[in-house]
Amino acid sequence: MIEGLQSALDPHGPDARVIAQIWWVLLCGAIVVFALVMALATWAAFGRGNRGWLAGHAAVVTGGVAVPALVLFVLLIYTFVAAARMHAEHREAALRIEVVGEQWWWRVHYLDDDGARDFATANEIRIPVGASVELKLVSPDVLHSLWVPSLAGKLDLIPGKDNRLRLRADGAGVHRGQCAEYCGGPHAQMALMVVAEEPEAFERWRARQRASSTQPADESFLAHCASCHTVRGTEALGTLGPDLTHVGSRLSLGAGILPNNTGTLAAWIGSNQHLKPGNLMPEFGTELSGAQLTALAAYLQSLR
Repeated sequence: MIEGLQSALDPHGPDARVIAQIWWVLLCGAIVVFALVMALATWAAFGRGNRGWLAGHAAVVTGGVAVPALVLFVLLIYTFVAAARMHAEHREAALRIEVVGEQWWWRVHYLDDDGARDFATANEIRIPVGASVELKLVSPDVLHSLWVPSLAGKLDLIPGKDNRLRLRADGAGVHRGQCAEYCGGPHAQMALMVVAEEPEAFERWRARQRASSTQPADESFLAHCASCHTVRGTEALGTLGPDLTHVGSRLSLGAGILPNNTGTLAAWIGSNQHLKPGNLMPEFGTELSGAQLTALAAYLQSLR
């Protein structure tokens, strides 16, 4: 099947449609050329009649040089023209988001109209349907590459350089992105969910994300988690790990490897190295009792 959360052949945005169209045209061109070559080779090996001209100078130059050069030139020009449409179709960005490639998860900062950071989330981007969104791609240490196949092409995150990626979703839905540049460790488990929502639903979500937590922090959270994680509105102000202010509202945990619920939260806190070997978060399965793990997971799940 070509449909799914992460398929370049199931486009849901203008850039993804152009990329899929280019792929189909190049595939069809390759099939036609391959079929022609195989037909001539079969005739040369098993056919009847005069086949000597296939080894002649004119046939070799025409079939081996001129025709391939012409076909490649035509496909190259088509690709350039089609790719140029992606730039022409983009409107002024209605939303700007900074995406930071960490080891091995995605830090996400929504930016205000002045380019300052508005609020933070992690491993999930929500965008309004039909709006042109600009992603500012940043990496503090190693190379990453962000690819959301059903919405746009891929673009690298390079330390010391800010890249910009534009995307737009045609309709509501969930699209899976992936780090497409080997970055060491659990690189293959570094996913990103892009959730496209109707503008009204997106604005409600954004208003909730801007708000600080109204709940007092769990004691176990303050003792074991607050040095690395932030929950706005509490004493937890750590910046090493993801901002957890509204972690309960996210679709997944561990950068896309687990569904988000109380049970998986407890499993992640207690045994994340088993679930995602090599990630930089320590395990707390031996430091917290079962009851403490359950209470801590319930607290985090309540942060919506």
